[in-house]
Formats: sequence, structure tokens, C-alpha cells
Amino acid sequence: MGINEPLASKYRPSTLNEFVGQEHLIGKDGTIRKFLETGKIPSMIFWGPPGSGKTTLAYIISQNLYYDFHKLQAVTSGKDKLRKIIKVAIANQQYGKRTILFIDEIHRWNKAQQDALLPYVEKGLITLIGATTENPSFRVISALLSRTKVFVFNQHTEEDIYNLLKKISKEEYPQVKISKKILELMANLANGDIRSALNILEMSTTLVESSTKRDEKLVITKELLQKTVQKPIYYDKDGEEHYNIISALHKSMRSSNPDAACYWTQRMLVGGEDPLYIARRMLRFASEDIGNEDPQAVILANSVYDACNKLGMPECDVFLMQLAIYLAKAPKNNSAYKASLKTKADIKEYGNLPVPMHLRNAETDLMKQVGYGKGYQYDHDLKGKKSNQQCLPDKLKGKKYT
Repeated sequence: MGINEPLASKYRPSTLNEFVGQEHLIGKDGTIRKFLETGKIPSMIFWGPPGSGKTTLAYIISQNLYYDFHKLQAVTSGKDKLRKIIKVAIANQQYGKRTILFIDEIHRWNKAQQDALLPYVEKGLITLIGATTENPSFRVISALLSRTKVFVFNQHTEEDIYNLLKKISKEEYPQVKISKKILELMANLANGDIRSALNILEMSTTLVESSTKRDEKLVITKELLQKTVQKPIYYDKDGEEHYNIISALHKSMRSSNPDAACYWTQRMLVGGEDPLYIARRMLRFASEDIGNEDPQAVILANSVYDACNKLGMPECDVFLMQLAIYLAKAPKNNSAYKASLKTKADIKEYGNLPVPMHLRNAETDLMKQVGYGKGYQYDHDLKGKKSNQQCLPDKLKGKKYT
């Protein structure tokens, strides 16, 4: 290893036991680990966010099985490079050696390029591992997709990244003081990307060493970390600012201020907030503050939540902006919210009040005899299709909730 080798390269895992995350794939009962134990793997598509370990795992697989490993970058490689690898694969086959072709960003290959790959995957001449950040159902041709197994990679958790940063910082920078809170902030700023986390650690230690006087202690502070990542770090997902900003978003939308609503939404996203949390809060707002004044608000909010769940960051940010603008501009009505509070209060005060007899269904003769359903008015048979019969318990007769 070179003396100036980047951390992301130096600490790239070379075995499954060194690999961080994706327990559902490579853990004790993980599907890919099971395949490796058999000594043979199918062609696969790795689908997941950047920095989730797709390339690294493909390389580890090739090393575990002693396959000949070739990598293509889809954005810069085409049929010519594919033909050269196929020639190598044919030669390998003569000596009983298998060949893995890893195609990064396979979704960038067009239909003709994917078609050219298909027969070699079908015959088993090469074992394909394609990596993509896009939904393969839409970006990989169906014929190729049917001959591969899709594995979904999850974004790395902040806990996984924090534990890795803690380990590496002790090994590489024992002379630098990095508090637990700063390491957690680094993990948060990495946004699920281990490469990004290691780059932040490396750059911040370089900066503190170059900016600290000889007789001073080497300490990474929040201010220095802010200089490293070149963006403001004012958002703490677990602290007071988290609640301050979500409150600001709610009240901006309630005040029908779309500009402020967009700003506070973006503040949370830039700070690393889970977009699904923001979408959930907006979905609640659509019912609580808009309600039946514009029922379309709940429908749109629910659709945006689904979109955020499918796309994730950074693609889903525009959906949240669209929703923030719509909710801020929509007419407001909190009658459903107030009805919820009032009914809860009465249930707490009065407990389980009995259902009026005329509203009960008489399922048996005995129930009819004791008065179940007696005096009930079927509204559809009435003029105007509306009765004035009592529908609340006696103790709440005439109570208004809406």
C-alpha cells in the first residue's frame, strides 16, 4: 500500500467478514453467503444507493471463488471492450476458469448494448454482476433481467458508519482527538455513503494538522468539520434544532407561505434528515390543517410519500418541494383535528357510553324483544334523505364536534 493511499482504498474490505452492512445478503443466513458456500453464483444485479458496497462485494465474491474478475464502467465502455472480455472468457473456459464481468451503472447501457451481452450470460460464458442505482425493472431489458437475480442493497446505517469511523480513527489518527459527537456528525453527513464518511475523516484530520500550531492539541471541532464539508451544519436530527425546524415547516405551511415551506424542507434534507420523516409529517399536515377543504391534499401527500420511498435521496427532493408548495397554498380547515381532540376528551371523561337502542342491530328475536333497533329511521326512505334522530349516547345528546 502506498504511503498516501486514501482511506477508502486502504480500508476497502477484501473478505466478507470485513464487509460492513448488508447483513441480509452476506450475514450468517444471507443469500449471497449461501451461494458462495456452494462454490457457484448466478448472474446478479446489485441495486442500491451510491457507496453501499456494490463494487466491493462483487470483488470479494470473485476472490472467494477464484473467478477471473473484469470491470466495465458503463458510461465509458461499450461493445468493443465487451468483445475483448468475451475473448478472455472463452480462453478461461478452456482451462476450467470462470469469468465475472462487473458492469458498474449498467442502467446506462442502451438496449442494443444489453442485447449484445445477453447470449453470453445465457450460455454461462460469463457471470454478470451489474450494479445500478436505478430501478432495474425500468432500466434493464426484461430478457437480461429474467436471467439474473436482483439483490437490493440498503443505505448504510449511521451506526455502521460511526463504528467504522471510530475503529479507523483510532488506528490512523491516535494523535487527533475526535469526540463521539463529532464522529456521529461525520456519520450523519456521509448520508449512508462509507466512501464519503472516510473522505470526511481524512480531510478533517489533514485540515486540523495543517491549521494547528505545534504546541497545541489536535482536536477536530464542529467548526473545523464545517470547513471540511463546505456546508453549514446547523441541523441536528436528534437535538432541539430538529424539532425547531419541523415546527417552522408546519407553521409556514399553516401560514400559507410556500417560500418558507420550501426553505425549511430543504434545510432538513441538506442536514441529512430522512425524506420519509418529512413526507410523513406533511401527510399528517394534509389531514390536520387542510382536511376536507381540499381532500386532494391527502392523496398527493400519500403519493409523494410513496415516491420518496421508491426513489430516496437525492431524486425525491423535488417531490417534497412540490408537496410543500401545494400544502402551503391549499385552503385550510382543521375541523377534523379539532373533532379528534374533542371526541378523545369526552371518551376520557365519560368512558364507554352505551349505544342508543335504536342504533343497535337486532340480530336475534330476543334482541328485538328488548328493544334493539326500535324506532330507527332509515334515512333513504325519508324526504330529503335525512333524519333528525339521535346518534350520540344520551349523555352527549346535542354535542357538536364539527
